[in-house]
Amino acid sequence: MRYESISASLFIENRKRFSEKMKPNSIAVLVSNDVMPNNADDLMGFAQNNDLFYLSGIDQDETILVLSPDAYKEENRTILFIKEVNEHTKLWDGDFLTKEEASAISGIKNVKWIHEFEKTLQLFAFEADAFYLGHNEHIKRVTAEMTTRQDRMIQWCKEKYPLHQYDRAAKITRELRPIKSTEEVALIEKASAISVKGFERLLKAVKPNIKEFELEAELIYEVIKNGASRHAFRPIIASGKNACALHYNTNDAVCKENDMILVDFGVCYANYNSDTTRCVPVNGVFSPRQREVYSSVLHCLKEGSKLLKPGIRHSDYEKQMAALIEQELIKLKLITPEDIANQNPDYPAYKKYFMHGTAHHLGLDVHDVGLYSRTLEKGMVFTCEPGIYIREEGIGCRLENDYLLTEDGNINLSEALPIEIADIEKLMQHK
Repeated sequence: MRYESISASLFIENRKRFSEKMKPNSIAVLVSNDVMPNNADDLMGFAQNNDLFYLSGIDQDETILVLSPDAYKEENRTILFIKEVNEHTKLWDGDFLTKEEASAISGIKNVKWIHEFEKTLQLFAFEADAFYLGHNEHIKRVTAEMTTRQDRMIQWCKEKYPLHQYDRAAKITRELRPIKSTEEVALIEKASAISVKGFERLLKAVKPNIKEFELEAELIYEVIKNGASRHAFRPIIASGKNACALHYNTNDAVCKENDMILVDFGVCYANYNSDTTRCVPVNGVFSPRQREVYSSVLHCLKEGSKLLKPGIRHSDYEKQMAALIEQELIKLKLITPEDIANQNPDYPAYKKYFMHGTAHHLGLDVHDVGLYSRTLEKGMVFTCEPGIYIREEGIGCRLENDYLLTEDGNINLSEALPIEIADIEKLMQHK
């Protein structure tokens, strides 16, 4: 693995907490993601199913985890199935995990080859009354034409055991995963530390007429060099008017002399993610208008992040953040108090310049699992990302940090990432 080993105690504790939420006499079956083909004999990059990783620590395809807390035989209460290592696989694909290695990573004593799964499950499924199965229901994109390993496992189980009851593993993981353990926070902090290195390297490369994708390359250099798996998501390197398109990521435009660049990026380290956004001037010095807009967004970040604390409802937080942005838009002379007084309640005046939410769960997914109807709690990690987008001026500004909620407030996990105007200009002038 590229990343440093994680103590198996994390996954042992996660399984314990998951098992305590299961119904009596039930079995949970969680499977890895597919390795997706590209063209000819090429493959797309592999990303593990995050519920499986959360419960096992195994970062390899063709993996199945079976939890049966009430199984009569203790060795059947937790079983891990992995793909078999043989001379053929070693020749063509290199080493996979051995049983001993998988056991050391996961803390699971009973490790079998994946071809033993069906026979093994058959032996003790009779004892169970219900199955918990995983599914890609957290995906925000339309996936009607996709069939995944999770889909195939659901279909197979219902054909093989049609009279059992079925439930969703996501009902449990969406409750457990939002509260981060000390070990998980440390992994997010590691991802954030790599982000700092990437951003500072990018700052040294910024200059007029550079291509956005050249700056993207500076980020990926530090990601790979420091042992991360990949970008947390395809980074947004958006100069000038491109920054006003929220999900712009083609990164193929030229950065012009007087433009500002919005850099929204994250690092995936040990499957845990950072998610941060900064804005920088192409020529190294913010123009007066860029400085005004940036200062307004930074004010909203500093004040809005104070609202992220246990006991607040997510919807109330977002309303208060919108009010902060609204006042800054008035200062920037983009809207007026009269616009607000006469606004359509279904489309407030501020939405012309600020049209997205500002806080989402962060962890194994960049937009991590969790119910937004749930009151914020100690141990959750949230982003805070206010923005102002002025299409008619070609200025888009968003600033984003990651925060760990504590008993009496929060801790900024992105504290080391430069954000003050003076600091950014100083770093850019001392390349």
